[in-house]
Amino acid sequence: MKQSIRHQKIVELVKLQGYISTDELVTLLNVSPQTIRRDLNELAENNLIRRHHGGAASPSSAENSDYSERKLFFSLEKNHIAQAVSRLIPNGSSLFIDIGTTSEAVANALLSHQNLRIVTNNLNAAHILMKNDTFKITVAGGSLRQDGGIIGEATVNFISQFRLDYGILGISSIDLDGSLLDYDYHEVQVKRAIMESSRETVLVTDHSKFSRQAIVKLASVTDVDYLFTDQEPPKSIMELIHNSSVELRVCK
Repeated sequence: MKQSIRHQKIVELVKLQGYISTDELVTLLNVSPQTIRRDLNELAENNLIRRHHGGAASPSSAENSDYSERKLFFSLEKNHIAQAVSRLIPNGSSLFIDIGTTSEAVANALLSHQNLRIVTNNLNAAHILMKNDTFKITVAGGSLRQDGGIIGEATVNFISQFRLDYGILGISSIDLDGSLLDYDYHEVQVKRAIMESSRETVLVTDHSKFSRQAIVKLASVTDVDYLFTDQEPPKSIMELIHNSSVELRVCK
């Protein structure tokens, strides 16, 4: 395969997945690790990808991928996570459901439940959940984004009036020091309100979020009660979890 074609494929894979490892690229493109490393170095120098932890990630840490693209990222893994979360939530519970495609997968997995009381700032999740007529769904007010998320000061104030059993929380990035990071300051304020208003915080994230970077800090991974993901986190995060009360559940 010509180098130019290989570079184009690498950029396309990174854009689709958000992150891809060197090992995956070696297998997919059938070339040596040395060749892939040279390719990644050249692409990174041209700011087409970002070299990161044994692979390649999207070049920007200040802007998230489009919603339509995020829907495609690791959809099978998100569904495994969602099914596991649904087994945690009893019938009759009250919960927040946050912005994010993994949170929306959880909403879909909850449809077989009965008598849930749900507060959400995610119009896509609300649309999914309304299929179950035993649910009582409250949608937060605020500023509507193109991806169906609702954010802003009014959203924070609204959510802060509740005290619910669970907060289902998505995140854009988990740094190696355990920091939970996102791209939008206003979205982070809403997530913080959900954490403060939930008896138990359930963080849902696929493994790619351990290799992404974002710019606004929400909290630490040790501030949540449950972490549902599809692969074991990096060693530094595992050490933090082992020294905390966080319950890790790896869903495959």
